[in-house]
Amino acid sequence: MKKYLAELIGTFVLVFIGCGSAVIAGSHVGFLGISFAFGLAVLTMVYAIGPISGCHINPAITIAMLVAGKISAKDSVGYIVSQIIGAVLGALVLLAIASGLMGYSIATSGLGQNGYALHSPGGYSLMACFIAEIVLTAIFLIVIFGSTHSKANSKFAGLSIGLSLTMIHIVGIPITGTSVNPARSLGPALVVGGDALAQVWLFIVAPIIGGIISALIWKGLFDKTE
Repeated sequence: MKKYLAELIGTFVLVFIGCGSAVIAGSHVGFLGISFAFGLAVLTMVYAIGPISGCHINPAITIAMLVAGKISAKDSVGYIVSQIIGAVLGALVLLAIASGLMGYSIATSGLGQNGYALHSPGGYSLMACFIAEIVLTAIFLIVIFGSTHSKANSKFAGLSIGLSLTMIHIVGIPITGTSVNPARSLGPALVVGGDALAQVWLFIVAPIIGGIISALIWKGLFDKTE
């Protein structure tokens, strides 16, 4: 239960800080600032809860670790449920704070949810967004697998993982708002509803595919060096 609670807290922080940077501070910090907010949220959580749960805070990571044989099926279910709960709580707390600003409307300002086509920040098509989420998630997982490898310096894992998420957001925000994390997308979508919820399937399916691809590549080609 300690591991599951850690995953809930970590995912809460990721959604609240990451999506909060877009909703509350986006006009001040821009895409680059939002990118760093997501990256720093993960970086700090790796050191905060990594010793407890490994700091997945992302169903795509948990499923990739399951495919790679690094976590049990039982723990995978517990992790994913906890991550989703944490993401929803993060979105709800963000809504409670954002609603305190006169003129804020969840219908127009949202909660940092992801989107494609008309709801893509840059107007990218469904297929472009689908491909981007697969590729960006695969890159993210390769960094995670490498950073947590037995021959890697574990003290720097949080730094490389957090910075990799930052660079992924720099590229991905104009395309989809950047998901690479089904829980991060599902939490705000469930609270916002409407088109955000109708489009969330892409941000569940594509990151999971990207994570599985990365796990198969790592397990098939690189994990044998352990």
